[in-house]
Amino acid sequence: MEFSQLGIEDAYEFAPPVYKDERGHFSTPFQAEPFTTAVGRQLFPVRDISHNLSARGVLRGFHYTSVPPGRAKYVYCPKGAVQDYLLDLRIGSPTFGRWSTTVLSQDNCRALYIPVGVGHAFIATESDTVIVYVMSEGYVPEAELSVSPLDPTIGLSLPEGLTPVQSERDAMAPTLSEAQQRGLLPRYEACKKAEATLWP
Repeated sequence: MEFSQLGIEDAYEFAPPVYKDERGHFSTPFQAEPFTTAVGRQLFPVRDISHNLSARGVLRGFHYTSVPPGRAKYVYCPKGAVQDYLLDLRIGSPTFGRWSTTVLSQDNCRALYIPVGVGHAFIATESDTVIVYVMSEGYVPEAELSVSPLDPTIGLSLPEGLTPVQSERDAMAPTLSEAQQRGLLPRYEACKKAEATLWP
């Protein structure tokens, strides 16, 4: 499995081999040894595994979890395809405000490690797209926050020909500046501390 650090500190992309034949294909989106080599430790103890199903054009995110507790995530796309985005929301991070994008699809089987304090968003580019989330913490509704992916100061480049479809919650999400002014963004040091507690 190949891996690379993204343009956001502590965030990684993993590209496993995909074995294809007339029956279909086989791949392993998570492998312990490459993950440990990249991140410097084993995958966090898993608390939740979730997935969502999205129609073409659905735009979800930027979602993140307040710190504490924070949530680290490992995500991949076993069906369909998305343009996936990460945004560093950690105040004080050397890459604060920077975003990165990757295509995740059933064909490339790529996966992302998303550290605590980094926001996650995607837009589905195919119908019936599934994204799987492996998470370090359980879901606590009041701890889940979002920043608008359509904030012009962030400047995401969305795929052409798609009209974003958002939930009411995501459509009402604050801009990055508004979230910072309202004290909703986590501090880099707190995120690093929260992430360190994931590994006993």
